[in-house]
Amino acid sequence: MIERTPVFNIVSQVLLFLGLVLSLLPFVIVVIAATHNLRDVNTVPMSLIPGQDFFKNLTDAWTRANFGVKLMNSLIFAVGVAVGKVVISAITAYSIVYFGYRGRMLIFWLVFITLMLPLEVRIVPTYAVAANVLSPFQGILDITGITWLVQQVSGVQISLNFGLLDSYAGLILPLIATATGTFLYRQFFLTLPDELVEAAKMDGAGPLRFFWDMILPLSRTNIAALFTIMFVWAWNEYLWPLLVTTDPLKRVAVVGLLDVVPGQDSVPQWNVAMAGTLIVMLPPLIIVAFTQRLFVRGLVATEK
Repeated sequence: MIERTPVFNIVSQVLLFLGLVLSLLPFVIVVIAATHNLRDVNTVPMSLIPGQDFFKNLTDAWTRANFGVKLMNSLIFAVGVAVGKVVISAITAYSIVYFGYRGRMLIFWLVFITLMLPLEVRIVPTYAVAANVLSPFQGILDITGITWLVQQVSGVQISLNFGLLDSYAGLILPLIATATGTFLYRQFFLTLPDELVEAAKMDGAGPLRFFWDMILPLSRTNIAALFTIMFVWAWNEYLWPLLVTTDPLKRVAVVGLLDVVPGQDSVPQWNVAMAGTLIVMLPPLIIVAFTQRLFVRGLVATEK
């Protein structure tokens, strides 16, 4: 147990304040830069006194990047990924904890190992599958000789092709599996008493009813925590939406920042770029603000 002393309290408060300043300083600079005009924002050093062009810069960034469409795309993308991760991880963890089939722990550890394989490592095969979902089946037909046999008999060339590029399905489906969520739910389900299962059996509740009426209500804080984490992660995802979407109307807001970032041969309008950054940052901040209490409880209320 750490003894609480006045000196220790002062040191702790100073360290916390320094951490707060270091965390907020980049955000403050972005806000100040978004208020300046073109001349002031390119002055070295930039003035830390706010300017008067904040709303003008916001309007320019909104119009130039077409953020109305891109923010809606980002909202659909982030909500779809977050909901998909919550649902799949909850069902997977429920199966591993409450069903006694063989190999369930092997399946869990195989899922857990995928934490060491971030999206950047598997980006090429994931993109190949998204470009043609039926390519594995086409490969099976080619390897087994069925493609050649059908062509010889009927003269028809089997070519299975169904792509998900430039679609919400292509953005969302390849990202909804999550080892982090499965691990989080498994650890929470293990803390629930066994008497809960016995009581459900005595009441005649089947697996689906037990999951829907008892497990999910008890997991409310965990759902909020996982949803918040995955929403913010998906909203800030850049590489995958950049590869999957080529239509400007299908791009998300983070990728849309490319339209306001200064180019090499143009005047660096960092004031407009910083205003666009603020627009993109606002939705996840709102989500975190509304789910903060449930988010904290979901992470610290039970042993993880």
